[in-house]
Amino acid sequence: MAPTPTDTAISTRPHRSRSIPTWAVVLTACAGQFLVVLDVSVVNTALPSMRADLGLSALGLQWVVNAYSIAFAGFMLLGGRAGDLFGRKRMFLLGLALFTAASLAGGLAQESWQLLAARAVQGLGAAVLAPSTLTLLTSAVPEGPARVRAIGTWTAVGAGGGAAGGLVGGLLTDLLSWRWVLLINVPVGVLVLVAAVFWLTESRGGERRRLDLPGAVLVTAGLATLAYGIVQTEVEGWTAPGTLVPLGAGLLLIAVFLLVEARTKAPLMPLGLFRLRSVAAANAVMMVCGAASFAMWFFMTVYAQNVLGYSAIEAGLALVPSSLTVMLGSKLAPRLMRMIGAKNVTVLGILIAASGYGVQQATIAPDGGYVASILLPGILMMLGAGLAMTPLASLATSGAAPSEAGLVSGLINTSRTMGGALGLSILSTIAAAQSGGASDPVALTDGYAAAFRTSGLILLGGVLLVLVWLPSAERQPKAAQRVS
Repeated sequence: MAPTPTDTAISTRPHRSRSIPTWAVVLTACAGQFLVVLDVSVVNTALPSMRADLGLSALGLQWVVNAYSIAFAGFMLLGGRAGDLFGRKRMFLLGLALFTAASLAGGLAQESWQLLAARAVQGLGAAVLAPSTLTLLTSAVPEGPARVRAIGTWTAVGAGGGAAGGLVGGLLTDLLSWRWVLLINVPVGVLVLVAAVFWLTESRGGERRRLDLPGAVLVTAGLATLAYGIVQTEVEGWTAPGTLVPLGAGLLLIAVFLLVEARTKAPLMPLGLFRLRSVAAANAVMMVCGAASFAMWFFMTVYAQNVLGYSAIEAGLALVPSSLTVMLGSKLAPRLMRMIGAKNVTVLGILIAASGYGVQQATIAPDGGYVASILLPGILMMLGAGLAMTPLASLATSGAAPSEAGLVSGLINTSRTMGGALGLSILSTIAAAQSGGASDPVALTDGYAAAFRTSGLILLGGVLLVLVWLPSAERQPKAAQRVS
């Protein structure tokens, strides 16, 4: 059912009892986004210290990372819809409080199961928090150039959080303790909570107060089970029962979810939303970009450490220029969008990123130099990613009715996260097959080169999707006519 004029007014211009600077809303929302993205990768360099301190097994180490990412991806749709129904500020505060408390519990963990449980709760808090960061921002900034610039800042901060994870984790682990990789979230989280209480104002997607719990359970279980199956490919391969069973079960649960959504009167995810080319295409392309860009940080880090002999801090420092470049691309994107359009900027960004992967697989070597094998290709990859993701987020969120803003935000985040999990699993399998299981520098380099080459091909497929599917911003229908 299309939103009424009253619903639209409630969603897009929430009542403000006092004047709050737009920069304060953008700063608070971006700080929340930075925290949740940072924690996807910040623990990687701390894993050896965690293992020594808590006696974690190899599989346990894997789940320190996966417990967070699976809960994050699996609950994100629920978090987005809850923000629409119960209030974006309320869900921001709830998610951030849960995330901060779980960070404290994880940093103080004395047993391995305590750490894994804390990481899962962290992921749940992140899933509730992340969709609200974008919807609060878009509610506070009117549609147009100002909103595009704000989304560019949000994209840059999120990308910077993912890029900074390795460096932040390495510094905290070496200078203090692995526990500070998690404990650092506590003072930062409390500070952002206080800012949110005073600077954010409430907004909703209308007055409907009913939550589709059956749909929420089905989609969360389906995505979590599917993500578990994807993770298992790294351990057991693609054809093992331990992989095929959860993959099949996850797909079945998602199919049942779609059947339920088609019949319920108040669905968690109105299927009519996917009749909008902007929403469907932007999410598909975001998943493709996530599959390549998330894997880039992993393979660049392991190449620097396992082949070139960099320490954890040195590997993190080596990627700082790339981290800055992705933020630069995100900030340049709004200007280019005004000049050549969002769709063309997306194509340009993906092509630049693909060229970076081409340069990487051509220059990577067991004795590679920093400039040729890390700096130059990393800059190209991340400049392209920053340029592409800003227009994608803008196209997706501007293509949906205001009452669906939280859902669309959750979708775009879910697509990027799930694309990253799937891409890393596929590319890790390709790298392992190419290296033949050997661990010498030459074999490892061959495997990493195959992964980078495949990433470039994946991105070229993303360009094709953009050209044939993604509409230009000026061709999108008005929000009031969109979703029935």
